[in-house]
Amino acid sequence: MISLLPMLQEHAGPVLEIYGHGIASGMATFETEVPRWEMFDRKYLPHSRIIAIIDNQPVGWAALSPVSTRTCYRGVAEVSVYVHQQHQRKGIGRTLLVELIDASERNGIWSLLSVIHEENRASIHLHEQCGFRYIGYRERIAQLHGVWRSTVMLEKRSKLVGQ
Repeated sequence: MISLLPMLQEHAGPVLEIYGHGIASGMATFETEVPRWEMFDRKYLPHSRIIAIIDNQPVGWAALSPVSTRTCYRGVAEVSVYVHQQHQRKGIGRTLLVELIDASERNGIWSLLSVIHEENRASIHLHEQCGFRYIGYRERIAQLHGVWRSTVMLEKRSKLVGQ
């Protein structure tokens, strides 16, 4: 059974380990090094940070980062969902994303953006299953280890906030 808890500093070790798996996969982020907790912590909004636990072990996390510092975009956030490499395809990502959507609305977010490497079909499918829609494609937007990569952009608009 999956339990969801607020992500706290005490979860830093497992959260960063799981993030490291995403970095190593080459499919989840353009980052190439796991940041220190302080840098990681600054990147994400203080609300809507969730950790998934199975058998007292952290197995995934989700959080939101602001898309802009401009006040007019305060209700727009980018989604991050990461699942431990040994626990993928068990519904953890879906559980985290559904809760993240709910938490975002409780905290005044009206638009969620997800930018996904085009090769990451599982993540694209998960987001589509959770109500995200395709809004764009960014061809050869950045290099990862010297290889140009493209991303797919998906959005979910709140039916409760910003109407």
